[in-house]
Amino acid sequence: MTDTAPRNRPENENEPRESLRKSGGGQPTRRGGGDPGSRGRTTIADGVVEKIAGLAARDVEGVHTTGSGMARTFGAMRDRVPGGGRSVTRGVRAEVGEVQTALDLDIVVDYGYSIGDVARNVREDVISAVERMTGLEVVEVNIAVSDVKLPEEEEEEPRIQ
Repeated sequence: MTDTAPRNRPENENEPRESLRKSGGGQPTRRGGGDPGSRGRTTIADGVVEKIAGLAARDVEGVHTTGSGMARTFGAMRDRVPGGGRSVTRGVRAEVGEVQTALDLDIVVDYGYSIGDVARNVREDVISAVERMTGLEVVEVNIAVSDVKLPEEEEEEPRIQ
């Protein structure tokens, strides 16, 4: 007995079958080309980069906290409000493009640490963390040291780390 059912064949018999598939309407359609992981676009918000940079900066030895005096004062008040929570982005600003980012950080350094060494370590750790996690190229990390935390100064907020 011969099979008389129509076959899903390419119009050009020389075209390979595996490049065709049946769509909902019964018409053969071409499969998408290229690596599935590269189909589409990924965007990264400024806040994501700011969080990564803020956490990386706070992990550096000699960094007491991030943020300028005014930002820390407002942040301390916000932290006392229920649901306010500590902001890991305090003192961190990012400008994110399609493939590059630039960062500005305000930090407070613990007394006794070399400000140059702390700034260099912050820069290295922030660049490493942001590039590793986002794939963006970090073109610059500008650091402003807004204060030095003296050992005898009272804590206006708990130490980060």
